[in-house]
Amino acid sequence: MARGSSGIVAGLTAAAVAVVCFLAYQASANAPDSLAAPSPTASGSAALPSEKPKATKDPLAVPADSDTGTRVVYSLKDRRVWLVDGGEKSLRTFAVMPSSVNPLPGAYQVTSRSGSIKGSDGVLIEHVVRFANVDDISVGFSAAQDGSMRSPDPTMKTGGVRMKRADGNALWTFATVGVKVVVVP
Repeated sequence: MARGSSGIVAGLTAAAVAVVCFLAYQASANAPDSLAAPSPTASGSAALPSEKPKATKDPLAVPADSDTGTRVVYSLKDRRVWLVDGGEKSLRTFAVMPSSVNPLPGAYQVTSRSGSIKGSDGVLIEHVVRFANVDDISVGFSAAQDGSMRSPDPTMKTGGVRMKRADGNALWTFATVGVKVVVVP
């Protein structure tokens, strides 16, 4: 009885291998030319593809169109901030949680700072670094004293860009009054 079941298993295994091989052949026969292996050229080396491979972008790299010099870069789309020194080196980058009011892309300056206050959404915040006004709403970076980065109530018009407490400490040290803040899309 054991010999009969091992024969069945061997037969099923052979059938499965045959089906996989057939499906692999069909897939390769129907693959577009752009996925095919490059064919050898007359010189014997592989042909180069017509398009250069796209370089992978470092998600933590400072955005290319973010001005120059010492600055804070705030990317609206990436929800990220970079602290950039005068030598174009990113000293730190971190995720942020934007509020319901955002400034337009452009260059701004830090206009004022506050140590600890209650935000317009009622949350106790610290290390507030203001840099823009949109429709009479002050826009600035801050960290919630409880360390959270929760999303502000979308029905409230607030301009606080929240970050973790350690990131707020670093931004506070870096972004004194007059330091450039560049907002990119």
